Amino acid sequence: MYLRSFFDEKLAQYAYLIGCQRTGEAIVIDPPRDSTEIQAVAKKEGLRITAATETHIHADFVSGSRQLAHDTNAHLYLSDEGDADWKYQYTDGLDVTMLKDGSTFSIGNIDFEVMHTPGHTPESISFVLTDRGGGATNPLGIFTGDFVFVGDIGRPDLLEKAAGVKESAEKGARQMYNSIQRFKALPDYLMVWPGHGAGSACGKSLGAVPSSTVGYERQFNWALKEEDEAAFVAELLKDQPEAPVYFAEMKKVNKMGPAILEDRHIPEMTDKAAFEAALNDDNTFVLDTRPASVAEKTLAKGAINIPFNKAFTNWAGWLVKYDEKIVVIADEANRTDIVDALQSIHLDNVVAFVSPSLLSEVEVTSYDTVDVDQFKEEMDNSYVMDVRNDVEWNDGHIDDAHHHFLGKLRETTLPKDTPVLMHCQGGARSAIGASVLKSLGFEHVKHLAGGYGAYEKSGGKK
Repeated sequence: MYLRSFFDEKLAQYAYLIGCQRTGEAIVIDPPRDSTEIQAVAKKEGLRITAATETHIHADFVSGSRQLAHDTNAHLYLSDEGDADWKYQYTDGLDVTMLKDGSTFSIGNIDFEVMHTPGHTPESISFVLTDRGGGATNPLGIFTGDFVFVGDIGRPDLLEKAAGVKESAEKGARQMYNSIQRFKALPDYLMVWPGHGAGSACGKSLGAVPSSTVGYERQFNWALKEEDEAAFVAELLKDQPEAPVYFAEMKKVNKMGPAILEDRHIPEMTDKAAFEAALNDDNTFVLDTRPASVAEKTLAKGAINIPFNKAFTNWAGWLVKYDEKIVVIADEANRTDIVDALQSIHLDNVVAFVSPSLLSEVEVTSYDTVDVDQFKEEMDNSYVMDVRNDVEWNDGHIDDAHHHFLGKLRETTLPKDTPVLMHCQGGARSAIGASVLKSLGFEHVKHLAGGYGAYEKSGGKK
């Protein structure tokens, strides 16, 4: 058997390629929308991708199952659990097998048994793998998707917070408790291959280790140690992070069927007038992907700076609206990866690239980065804005600060002549926030280098 994981660090998401080396067949579990790398690895290993499957209708990225069916004629194995609201709607004309609890299928000499594991979502399933090709009669491991992570479990509140399914959080938490009891009955030696690692918004304390075992999780995962259902539900629902606004779009897209990606040339915008028109167009999001240290002094008026790093996809999902055209300021070397990252959450409407050199021809603005001493000096004469999440704010904040979560900052109604002194935890998010306010027309914006961490380290207070 061949098994390899593929990790998207911007989504903290795992996909898995499993191949039977005797027959040359392979399946991809929870494929990303762009599976070019996976297809290349399969070809290199002498495998042909004959199937794809997914553990549930994803909320945090665009599933690549439909794309793989298009690209490779892969047979799809999809969940048929959950009620009518959680059924796949794009299966007509495709080679599909719908799965229930206890269903089995094989890829060559590798067997998969389906466990219905609701809680994170009603249709969530896990796959127990047995490698007959190696002579085994007992299972080797389980692909858990967003059910069990290393050190944590999937959150059940996303349907309510992101998709607007009322009163589903507590119901999902109770379903998760029952699913966990089934999981705990599996053999200790069984490997656990999760759908996400540290950094994902699908849990609140995911570990960075890529895999685990049932026995290890039974000993050290809080959710498997809690025996009281009421206490389990309360702990699971407590302090869950904000649900990114793009999650609702992902649920719809993955249920109805993502658009098929085709090769498309995205032109470079070289005309100053066209660029200025984009900057002034309410329906166009001008996305500056340069490092914050560069963008803060040469920010095109109307642009928002989201640096192309590990956090890029998350903040693009929070701040870019799906009905907006996207013009991307980026060096040529990063453009393909930037488009891939945006398309991974169905932000497909990139209409043009702009070279950073064109910024010298248009009106630019700037914001200031201040140290702790200057921050304290200016607090009395500024509106102190904390752009961290709710959990961080509740854990401790500056007495004079006002809470404005970064993901919702474009919606602020604060008067534009307000002098704003902004901070986050370390400085990265407040830099994005400063650019958001500048794009809205705020003139006096400064942010704290080192964030709340630096403020606390200095002893706090003014």
